[in-house]
Amino acid sequence: MATLGNSAVSSPAAQALYARRRRGNVVLLTLSFAATIFGLAWLVLILAALLYQGFAGLSLEVFTETTPPPGAAGGLLNAIMGSLVMTIIGVVVGTPIGIMAGTYMAEYGRHNKLTTVVRFINDILLAAPSIVIGLFVYEVVVAPMGHFSAIAGSIALAILVIPVVVRTTEDMLSLVPNTMREATAALGLPRSVMIQKVAYRAAMSGIVTGVLLAIARVSGETAPLLFTALNNQFWSTDLNAPMSSLPVTIFQFALSPYPDWQKLAWSGALLITFTVLALNIVARTFLSPRTSK
Repeated sequence: MATLGNSAVSSPAAQALYARRRRGNVVLLTLSFAATIFGLAWLVLILAALLYQGFAGLSLEVFTETTPPPGAAGGLLNAIMGSLVMTIIGVVVGTPIGIMAGTYMAEYGRHNKLTTVVRFINDILLAAPSIVIGLFVYEVVVAPMGHFSAIAGSIALAILVIPVVVRTTEDMLSLVPNTMREATAALGLPRSVMIQKVAYRAAMSGIVTGVLLAIARVSGETAPLLFTALNNQFWSTDLNAPMSSLPVTIFQFALSPYPDWQKLAWSGALLITFTVLALNIVARTFLSPRTSK
């Protein structure tokens, strides 16, 4: 039997098939490697241009002065504070809703039809372009109010936060072993206590990671804020009025013909890039398994 097997493998037809597969493997590996190098090359060029232009315009005035008129010196203080305010409000509003929805889907209605519908809608929201969210909030909030406002911008960001938190909360709670739930049930504890004391503690790092990823997503959104908060060249703390934000300011300054505005746009883009990078690093740190010594 062994002789017959070896002769079958060493037959001319088998050797030709093996050689053809090796050639195909080499071709595909070469194409994959070339595509990887091509993509990484453009990424390196973009990051190099961002670092060079961004650091060239970075100064203390960027963090201490408001956006200037053309030809004058200034900074991005009002845009930075506007982004922080709307992002914080959006996260504070969207995170509890996302956690509660994810908890229901993972703990109470895991096999319900409602959970299937909610999960389907949540997946659509995850993939939906952010400009669609901006148009929706414009029709629901901005148009009835009759003016742009930071409140509308915060609502748009909250809607973008919710599906990310829902997905991560459901996934992390679903990974909690059922034996832990059975143990709490054997002790006579209600399900709400089990969720608070056992499930949330076991899935805490994953839930926090989802919140950080949601912050990283909304911190660089421009389209929703164009239709909701618009922009404001001056310092403003009125939530019921247009408010400046860093992504919208970058968008407007980058399209302007003024070199000083373009320099500020590069600096703002550098700040957003570093912020998103830091949030992703922190999120991966929370998500990484912790091994006990």
